[in-house]
Amino acid sequence: QVQLVESGGGLVQAGGSLRLSCAASGRTFSYSAVGWFRQAPGKEREFVAAITWSGSSTSYADSVKGRFTISRDNAKNTVYLQMNSLKPEDTALYYCAVSSSWRVGVTQNDYYYWGQGTQVTVSS
Repeated sequence: QVQLVESGGGLVQAGGSLRLSCAASGRTFSYSAVGWFRQAPGKEREFVAAITWSGSSTSYADSVKGRFTISRDNAKNTVYLQMNSLKPEDTALYYCAVSSSWRVGVTQNDYYYWGQGTQVTVSS
């Protein structure tokens, strides 16, 4: 069993930055890919970014490429999402999730442990 706790969300003005953290407890996820997803009100949950267990490979949604950076510290069992140049359309509840594989996945079905989410609100 893995417990995931996201933190770092908040209210920020457009153009600002936030860094989200996803801390895992219970079992280690050092050999699993980890992803970030988000869900805005009235919309489906969508893929944001993911990273392999080694950190050597990452994947990003087109909407966040060049603005967001995913990284991980396996010694701390923590994955980060650095979000720069935030836009109002980035407003959503952000979730981290652990994959059943070491490979990067971009669909929800690739992930089997989920956190409760952290709210990000970007004002215009």
